[in-house]
Amino acid sequence: QVQLVESGGGLVQAGGSLRLSCAASGRTFSNYCIGWFRQAPGKGREFVAAIRWSGGTTRYADSAKGRFTISRDNAKDTVYLQMNNLKPEDTAVYYCAADRNVIIATTSSRYDSWGQGTQVTVSS
Repeated sequence: QVQLVESGGGLVQAGGSLRLSCAASGRTFSNYCIGWFRQAPGKGREFVAAIRWSGGTTRYADSAKGRFTISRDNAKDTVYLQMNNLKPEDTAVYYCAADRNVIIATTSSRYDSWGQGTQVTVSS
């Protein structure tokens, strides 16, 4: 059973940075993709970025390109989301999710294991 635990959220001023972590356990993740999604109050879950564990191929939402970087540490079974130049509209609960597939998906329904989420709040 895949377990995902997010950490690293918090309150930051606009223009600041945060690094989110997603610690994964329960499987060998070589055939998985790990994605980050976010959900703001009153809105649906939105794709942010994803990485294919084997090979490290990445994909980003347009809103994340140039500001966010997804990476993984194989030795620690951890995926990171470095977020720079944060904006108030980035405020949301951020979730990491696992998809047992080597093709990166951007739709949340493709991911079948989810963490509990971590709150990111960006003040103006």
